[in-house]
Amino acid sequence: SSSSIKQKIKNLIAAEDPENPLSDQKIVELLKEQNIEIARRTVAKYREGLGILSSSKRKKLF
Repeated sequence: SSSSIKQKIKNLIAAEDPENPLSDQKIVELLKEQNIEIARRTVAKYREGLGILSSSKRKKLF
């Protein structure tokens, strides 16, 4: 479901290396390893819906 996928995205980003944040495409690949097929733009939409900045902006915060 979308809420469980959003939670997975949140968990992946919470565990990422702040020096090297996960791109939306990398999140797509990590979810694919868990047998979750999702488009990059859907990941972007969910990430924005969670109030999480893009990887390039997250990197600049550190």
